[in-house]
Amino acid sequence: MTRRRTAAAAALLALLLPIPLAAAGTAAAADSPAAAGDSRTAAESSRPTAERSRTAVELPRPTGRFAVGREDLHLVDHTRTDPWAGSGPRELMATMRYPARRDTGGAARYLTREEARLLLADRGLEQAVPVETLTGTASASRTGARPVAGRYPLVVLSPGFTVHRATLTALAEDLASRGYVVAAVDHAYESVGTAFPGGRVLTCLACDKAQQTGMQAVSGNRARDVSFLLDRLTGPHPVWRHAGLIDRGRIAMAGHSIGGASAIAAMADDPRVRAGVNMDGGNATPVPATGLGGRPFLLLGAQGRGPGGNVSWDRDWPLLDGWKRWITFDGSGHFTFSDFPSIGQQLGLDDPEAPLPGDRSVELTRRYVGAFLDRHLRGESRPVLDGPSADAPEVRFHTP
Repeated sequence: MTRRRTAAAAALLALLLPIPLAAAGTAAAADSPAAAGDSRTAAESSRPTAERSRTAVELPRPTGRFAVGREDLHLVDHTRTDPWAGSGPRELMATMRYPARRDTGGAARYLTREEARLLLADRGLEQAVPVETLTGTASASRTGARPVAGRYPLVVLSPGFTVHRATLTALAEDLASRGYVVAAVDHAYESVGTAFPGGRVLTCLACDKAQQTGMQAVSGNRARDVSFLLDRLTGPHPVWRHAGLIDRGRIAMAGHSIGGASAIAAMADDPRVRAGVNMDGGNATPVPATGLGGRPFLLLGAQGRGPGGNVSWDRDWPLLDGWKRWITFDGSGHFTFSDFPSIGQQLGLDDPEAPLPGDRSVELTRRYVGAFLDRHLRGESRPVLDGPSADAPEVRFHTP
């Protein structure tokens, strides 16, 4: 491997490997950002440089029969003061994706330039990956695409701490192509950079404050965000022009890292959320002692998340009182369930800590999250959830 490639590989590790928030003391093990699996990702002490490249990056194509429509929503909850800013109403940005007609709409941008710049800078990659690589990432989403008439289950997606909702695009697009409406949410002040209307880019005020509050404050806040989102999407006066596509009786939440942990908090607070998926997030909000009312839940983790790998999963597994599975992928890491491995693979970067290839990471995440949702929101048989499959030797089922 050349010196330049070695530096680039080290840069990818900086993108993919979580380390504790700002190195500002240790919190209680169950509440710390690192324990929650939601720590910020930053460059190591020596920030490598690599040749700037304008390599085209494209996310894996969705597997369903529909095209994917996209529309961004700005939501304002005037009943809540933002917990991180300490003033003003609580705001959200949501990207809605939905089954759409082919050959309609226009290409959608992955990230704004400032969002991409802040994400790269936060991880020490500004000298290794050009901003244009992220802003130009190609996906299947089409803005202004005409929806395919029907009533579809709704899936809320919540990203990891500090990262943008766009990092779950490959999963969101696949679900939409297979007949789901998907709402990917950015929670204000919980990413290193999210664009809001009026030219504002909100940065991560929560990154410092979470060291004092603990991550349970983050997951609880996200649960309230999700309930507000559901009010505005499924209430008597919905804010989204295509809200008629949503089947209000079939709603699930899935997320990565603290976004996945927040699915437990959302289900505990809101009975409209019928099923949940936690992709490699420590359960900052414990499962209630009374369970989740028999609703199904999927724990989907990296290689180290088997029994004994995370105290909160061991603690909460017996309390999950509905259909449940605990699944891990061999060779995977914390960000396996996001777009990052696919993007890194196309840039010719390897992560020795998570050798599962990027396209395979996307394929397996889509397969198991999609099967779970098909089974519990559509009532369809999905034998892949019953145990190991010959065509997926990386997948482990755990029965503590």
